[in-house]
Amino acid sequence: MITVAGLGADGWDGLPGTTRRALEAAEVVMGGPRQLELLPASVVAERVRWPSPLLPALPGLLERHAGREVCVLASGDPMFYGIGSTLVRLLGAPGVRVLPHVSSLSLACARLGWPVEQTETVSLVGRPPETLNAAALPGRRIVVLGAGHDAPSQVAALLTARGYGPSPITVLSDLGAATETAQHGTAGTWTGPAASPLNVIAVECVAAQDAEPLALVPGLPDSAYEHDGQLTKREVRAVTLSRLAPRPGELLWDVGAGAGSIAVEWMRSHPSCAAVAVESRPDRAAAIRRNAARLGVPSLRVAEGRAPAALDGLPAPDAVFVGGGVTAPGLLERCWSRLGPGGRLVVNAVTLESEALIAQWYGRLGGDLVRLAVQRASPVGGFTGWRPAMPITVWSVTREEDA
Repeated sequence: MITVAGLGADGWDGLPGTTRRALEAAEVVMGGPRQLELLPASVVAERVRWPSPLLPALPGLLERHAGREVCVLASGDPMFYGIGSTLVRLLGAPGVRVLPHVSSLSLACARLGWPVEQTETVSLVGRPPETLNAAALPGRRIVVLGAGHDAPSQVAALLTARGYGPSPITVLSDLGAATETAQHGTAGTWTGPAASPLNVIAVECVAAQDAEPLALVPGLPDSAYEHDGQLTKREVRAVTLSRLAPRPGELLWDVGAGAGSIAVEWMRSHPSCAAVAVESRPDRAAAIRRNAARLGVPSLRVAEGRAPAALDGLPAPDAVFVGGGVTAPGLLERCWSRLGPGGRLVVNAVTLESEALIAQWYGRLGGDLVRLAVQRASPVGGFTGWRPAMPITVWSVTREEDA
């Protein structure tokens, strides 16, 4: 069994007796250089610095020290965006003993007087900074886990670009150490680096007058997307996502993605949702990536190529949306075959040919078939009238256990 010991910025002095005894009994202690330097001479174990990059080398490193008493150092709570979660994935929960320290989130909230359960957390450690875009909403309190001296400037620039320049920012560095500092400012006026690379950025989101806050429910305004007309429109998008029924941790294939709006809003429904947008045109694929970053889901994967061939090698989905190219030979067969029990398939059809195809599949598999007709008010001379959009036929079906 491997022991994972949480270590604060206050080092050895801040550790409880259980963690101290585990470290003193260890034959091998692994960690980063800063963490290892915090250990006293009473810890006589062999000290192993993490290689870079860590994750590819970690299984081999653990194998080399198999059979020895190994203790791994982690910052704060090892199960809060830490190495503890990675080790549990590799070894299983029975193979890992976790001795947590106070997390940086708890320390930040304690300093600020913020209820932890009402505070959102965004980690920029090893993640694109644009992840913050989805969390920025008026009145929200966010603790951002920084990655280096420049993290506050990155956060401030992103907030300002999204219309949250007036938001108060507090940068807390070296939390729990004698060198702990707090810097205060606003996103729109922030200058300079953090006092330490070990920092968290606490944000109270305040929207400027020209900000356009975006809800987390399906059906963002069409203007939120960069597109060339190939966009599932707002009302249809909301209905489509209700049929796809995203659940935490699930994966979506968005086939014929266009602007990627279905994949983006699927991922915005929960931080653990993932999606692959399949798009054959390079210019549209590039726009999908920009839309994903601007709307706070920069980890959206884009697979460039024409389906069904572009689906080869993709991880099995929990749901599939086909918004374009439905008549491509073999496409629906490939999508349906990759879905497991409980998987959802949703197809939107505009042309007679695509309608005829999904009518055949509906006759074979059943499901739900609806036609949506949306009309928008628009000027008619000096008056106002209704201008209809093209009707959309939506077929949705869930794969049963024996399908």
